[in-house]
Amino acid sequence: MTSAERVQTTLAHRLPDRVPIDFGGTFVSGMHVSCVAALRRHYGLDPSPVRVIDPGQMLGEIDEDLKQAIGIDTEGVIKRMTRFGFPLEGWKPWRMPDGLEVLVPGGFEVSIDAHGDILMHPQGDRSAPPSSRMPAGGYFFDPIIRQEPLDEDKLDPRDNLEEFTPISEEELDFLEASARRARATGRAVVAAFGGTAFGDIALVPAPGLKNPKGIRDIAEWYMATRSRRDYVRAVFAGQLEIGLRNLERIAARVRDLVDVVYVCGTDFGTQTSSFCSVPTFRELWLPVYQALNGWIHQHTPWKVFKHSCGAVAKFVPSFIEAGFDILNPVQCSAAGMDPVELKSAYGDRLVFWGGGVDTQQTLPYGTPAQVREEVLRRCDIFARGGGFVFNTVHNIQARTPLENILAMVAAVHEFNGNRGVI
Repeated sequence: MTSAERVQTTLAHRLPDRVPIDFGGTFVSGMHVSCVAALRRHYGLDPSPVRVIDPGQMLGEIDEDLKQAIGIDTEGVIKRMTRFGFPLEGWKPWRMPDGLEVLVPGGFEVSIDAHGDILMHPQGDRSAPPSSRMPAGGYFFDPIIRQEPLDEDKLDPRDNLEEFTPISEEELDFLEASARRARATGRAVVAAFGGTAFGDIALVPAPGLKNPKGIRDIAEWYMATRSRRDYVRAVFAGQLEIGLRNLERIAARVRDLVDVVYVCGTDFGTQTSSFCSVPTFRELWLPVYQALNGWIHQHTPWKVFKHSCGAVAKFVPSFIEAGFDILNPVQCSAAGMDPVELKSAYGDRLVFWGGGVDTQQTLPYGTPAQVREEVLRRCDIFARGGGFVFNTVHNIQARTPLENILAMVAAVHEFNGNRGVI
């Protein structure tokens, strides 16, 4: 099989010739730039600095030579504009706090505060208040909450829609060109068009706006899902209206070039519980997800990808009812997320994209032997009957030992019967 056929077979819940592998197809299945650089050194590839394609998480671009070395079956299509309000262009060198030289977009403009923290400025404007912070000695950026004092009588849902706008012709041209290049690789094409992030707390603080209005504090937003439901419903309705119009224009350009579309990264689970109840999910999120996913399934061949960390087993029936085809990152270490039970209960209706190895304990802190054992066990569980794309539980984080990453890759290929890759 080609990589595209392998993933397409998996998405159809049939057995492919081997378990497909994704790294870098999305911003929730990638690698920290330091890990990408370490792998390139290991394989003896071009030592040029790696591009940072998600400046928040500091995810590194996985180039063609590294994809071939690892055996990756996916090709990502991402927006031209970052969530910080500047485009992925005009690459320039930048030194990480640990000394690693990387390439960042031209609009990546930072300053350093009195504590040594690195502050990123929205839209590349250093005169604007910073919107994100990398702590001194850190490896990625956290949002800075810049919410104005709330006046309940003047709260306007349109303020939380400021960053959700009609897609430009320039962005459409970029997405079409990216999708055509991706399709030409022979890999499965995974696209993230943006604009459908219903309550994603990575975006609620609006790191790309200079002066965000509305409810922008993360804790305040979570409380609003309980105390201001009419407001939240109005925000979601506005996002849905804009998102559907944009998807219609995007699909006209790339309909048959894409296999999977990443819709939303809103997390509903914590390590042991959840951010809301199932009834709240069904009241606020289910209607907009059904409308969005219904349109996608009616007008395109795309499979719909849902990311949600944490203990989300109780939400899975509602995810399926909402029209999601794929669940990521499959955080098996969270409460109630036993892989055997998940596969047994939902394996015929959901594709599990992730769950291949834990990135909180096993991969960063285990031994290579422990990594191998967990990867083989997870592959044996999730791959039965198809419906499994190998990826870690979320992105591979900075300072993950190279030998463990290599043990992970080797174990997948061992499971697939191809012991000569590493």
